[in-house]
This record gives sequence, structure tokens and C-alpha cells, in this order.
Amino acid sequence: MNTEDFIIDRLSCETVQRLETVQTLWSDYGDIVRYKLTGTSCPATVIAKSISPPSVSSHPRGWNTLQSHNRKLRSYEVEANWYRDWASQCPHGAPVPECFGILDSKPADLSSRRETDNTMILLLCDLDAAGFMVRKNSLTIAQSKVCISWLAHFHAKFMQDAPSSEWPQGLWSVGTYWHLATRGDEFDAMADSRLKRAAEQIDRVLNSCRFKTLVHGDAKVANFCFSPDGDRVAAVDFQYVGGGCGMKDLVYFIGSCLTEEQCCQHFEELLDHYFLTLESALHELNSAIKFENIEFEWRPLFQVAWADFQRFILGWSPEHKKNNQFSRQITNLAIESLSIHQSPDI
Repeated sequence: MNTEDFIIDRLSCETVQRLETVQTLWSDYGDIVRYKLTGTSCPATVIAKSISPPSVSSHPRGWNTLQSHNRKLRSYEVEANWYRDWASQCPHGAPVPECFGILDSKPADLSSRRETDNTMILLLCDLDAAGFMVRKNSLTIAQSKVCISWLAHFHAKFMQDAPSSEWPQGLWSVGTYWHLATRGDEFDAMADSRLKRAAEQIDRVLNSCRFKTLVHGDAKVANFCFSPDGDRVAAVDFQYVGGGCGMKDLVYFIGSCLTEEQCCQHFEELLDHYFLTLESALHELNSAIKFENIEFEWRPLFQVAWADFQRFILGWSPEHKKNNQFSRQITNLAIESLSIHQSPDI
């Protein structure tokens, strides 16, 4: 079934018109398209995220391995599960797109797929029409706090005290796209360093924390959509949502939207804002989990989570601007906090 037929089938609209491609998916695995609809009981516009893996994969930085391909396919399955089973639970303080339907039509043999076929379609509400039409590439500290508040409300809603190994069902057992177990290619590419030798311990410390929540997994500024006044945001792109420590979302977000100087000057202020909002959000939810215990465990993991992402950067793209002096300093502090005493270089 093509996208237009699927939209008509799900929303009972009279006509469907392709308006624009919002963006193509990473490594040409599909696209995100806005459609205009007509009808008495359907929205005026919708967004279709269509996943259609290429017969020959490519990657802008050369990471087109089988492991990379399988990770991407799994990520789209996770995103479908997220919208099907989890997204409706999000609180008012952490809005996400409404999902109108999911078409999963993977053929047993991808080589038999026609070019016009989609492997999967996620039919979502148009956040522009819902009042979140502003996109940003960089943020002020005040704007950053709006997104951090979204993260805190999101984390509060899905907070768990020592969850079972089966949680969260259908999602990544360990969220974030840079999770060590899924990034063997990049890890192998790293030069020998204290950080590489500490990577497994860093990963183990983060994964063994008592308090876990759902982490967005790709909480960069590009995945937040702002209201015109900038007071509210909604988040998109849940391919890497899964269990974990909320500090992983926070460090990745801060690094995605602030300069090195801003990070250095304001990270403690932003960390404090996160925990203040998390405490308030847990109170609003009447959570039985004590905030003080979460903060006691998670606050020291901020540096550890930063080092975890720095490990990915040094394997994936060591020349990236995120490999800066501030990140190296935070990483050194994390290694020292774990009592790892090895050679002084990172």
C-alpha cells in the first residue's frame, strides 16, 4: 500500500495531496513528508514518516556496515512500538505527536521490494498545525531550559525504581543511539586511550543505576519543535527511546545546542534546573519514588554520561567540534570519579 492510500484508509479523507518533503531520513532510509487532506472529519495536514531502506546502504561518514544497517532497522521498529504502546502516556509537560496509524509491510525478502513500496509508514499529526511550528539550530540558556523542562517531565512520567529486565517492553533495553553495545564499529576505530580502556566500566555504571526512566535517546535541539512564544516544546524522533539514566539525555541535549563557552559557564545552572523541574514533575504525578534518592544517584552520573558520549564521538568522528576542551575535562573528571588510574592522555 502506498502512502496516499494508507492516509485515506486511516483518516477517511476525500483527497490527499503531497505538499513538501520535510526531510530525508539518515543515510537515505526514507523521508518525512507533509500531506494536505480534505474531508469533513480529518485534519487539514498530516506528517508521514516513510521508512524504505535502500538496496545499497550509504553513510555520510562511511559507517555503512551490517551492524549499522541492522541498528537502523531495529530503531524504526522501536519507534513504531513507541507510538503504538507508549506515546499516549506522555504528560502535558512533555508533548509528542499523536499517531494516527502505523503501516508495517516488510516483505520477507527486502530484495523483492518494489521501489514504490514502503517498509513502514508512521502517520503522525502535524506539529506545525498543533502550534509547534518553530525550529532552532542553537539556543539561549533560557530557551535551553524549556527543552530541559520537557526532558524532566518526560523522565518523571516514566521513572522506575529498579525495574525488571523485561522493562521497557518493545523499546531499547538501553536507550540512546550511542549505546556501547550497538557501537562496536566506532569503538574499534578509537585510538587507545584512558577513555577507551574505561568505556566498559562507564557503560556498566550507567546501566546499573537503581533508578531508570525512558530516555529519548536522541534529544538534540533539531528534535524539538517550539511554540511561537518559545514557552513550550514538543519532541520528535523516537528511534532510540529506551531505558536508562536521565543524565544521558541531558548531556547530549546540552552539547547539541550550546557553544563550548556556554557549556562551561552554564552546565551547573542547567543541571540544577533539570533537578528542580524533575522534583516538581514527580510531585505533580504523586510519584511514590523519592526525588532525593534519584538526585543522589543521578547527579554524580552527569560527568559519567558525558564521558560515555565522548567515547562515541572519539570513535565516530574525532575531529568533530564536540570533541572540545570542555568535553575532555568533564571526561577526565568522570574517569577520576570512577577511580580509574591509567595513562594521562584521552
